[in-house]
Amino acid sequence: MNEQGHIHPDPDAGRVTDEHPGLPKPRRWWAIVAICFGTSLLVLDGSIANVALPTIARDLGVSEAAVTNVVTVYQLVLVMLLLPFSSLGDRLGHRRLYQAGQVLFMIASAACYFADTFTILLLLRAVQAIGAGMALSVSAAMLRQIYPASQLGAGLGLNSVIVASSAALAPTLGGYIVGNLPWQLVFVAAAPLAIISLLLGRFLPDPEPRKQPSKWKSGVLSAITMLLLVGGIQLGTHDALTWGIAAFALGIVALYLLVRREKRRDAPVFPVDLLAKPVIGLSALANFTSFISAGALMLALPFRLEIGMGYPPQTVGLLLLPFPLTMLVVSPLAGWASDRIAATKLGVTGMGIAIVGLLFLATMPDQPGAIGISWRLSVTALGFGLFFSPNSRLLIGRAPRDRAAAAGGLLSTSRLFGQTMAAVVVGIILAGELGLGPTPLYVSCALAVVAAIASLARFSQRDNPANG
Repeated sequence: MNEQGHIHPDPDAGRVTDEHPGLPKPRRWWAIVAICFGTSLLVLDGSIANVALPTIARDLGVSEAAVTNVVTVYQLVLVMLLLPFSSLGDRLGHRRLYQAGQVLFMIASAACYFADTFTILLLLRAVQAIGAGMALSVSAAMLRQIYPASQLGAGLGLNSVIVASSAALAPTLGGYIVGNLPWQLVFVAAAPLAIISLLLGRFLPDPEPRKQPSKWKSGVLSAITMLLLVGGIQLGTHDALTWGIAAFALGIVALYLLVRREKRRDAPVFPVDLLAKPVIGLSALANFTSFISAGALMLALPFRLEIGMGYPPQTVGLLLLPFPLTMLVVSPLAGWASDRIAATKLGVTGMGIAIVGLLFLATMPDQPGAIGISWRLSVTALGFGLFFSPNSRLLIGRAPRDRAAAAGGLLSTSRLFGQTMAAVVVGIILAGELGLGPTPLYVSCALAVVAAIASLARFSQRDNPANG
């Protein structure tokens, strides 16, 4: 039963583990504005570089496969640090870590304007990622504190609107900058949003540091594990197959040691306690594979549109716009619906639609025209939009409240790990000279099928409270 006294039509709908009342009004509204600007900052910077990659490759004299490291390095550092930072946030207080990350991110963004070599650009992107990781690791936990428990789905839906709006602005703004201004400005454009978010930061939930023993060893092992796993795959895509295999094998060993260590601990840095709950574990898997699918789509399309079809960068940004614009409309409706309808039903339906859309994109003619590209992207975005918010609500809402930061870290890690793997997958396809055809889209389609299967598997778990 929700706060208005209505009974949910499905036992999986609207289920959370507490009835937290959220922040009082009007503070809640100002806190929402603050976190919306913070989310916009991170999403815009994470997406705006995609349309600039071909230009950066030409200007700095690197290959098309190598330039994807601008995205991969940023995401790799994020994946390494999200779980350790979520644990650190519990100790220091979520708001303190969130705002410190924004300050670091803003400084690194300004420094990117002076990047004149590929190496310097990658180093600054790594520093940006450290700041972003500090903020993202606790943002979902703060959302859960801001909103009442019965409105968490709607809150995540609103957050998805901000994500979609920022993603919609990113290719258009990036295309304009690349076509008319120094490309370095694509990494600086989001910095002013940090100032606004920091000015409103006092309305965010108060820091509630917890007395916990230091977990730095687990944090370091977690970061090393992610570095070896993702870094090993990345090395294998850049003519270092032997080193890549060796690093990945060491990553598997490190993962085994990490899991064994964390099973013995309360509130582990690597959330084995949450992953052991089938509903949360399956949701994390679905989140991971769906973001590889969506990320590979949005990374590969600029190459196909600009190099394969001959569109200029400014036009490419406009052609990609239907995807985030459709997400902008669908995501809040899906979040609102997830407070009333089973997230599993919404997720399976969404992934089915996304699969159809990806097949339409893979089989489009060589010159489909703007309308032909737009409606195919809109159908695909409709499917992903129906999936992301409900799946996130299920993962966050089923976690105990004292593990909200860990659940948020898991959500962000699975998302960023997926986006990192998307860049790796696209890099492999580009290196194999298959990136200008339908191959990346068929790969995205296969991964969407995996996400649909993981979502469908939750049906057997939905009626058992012990499962999460």
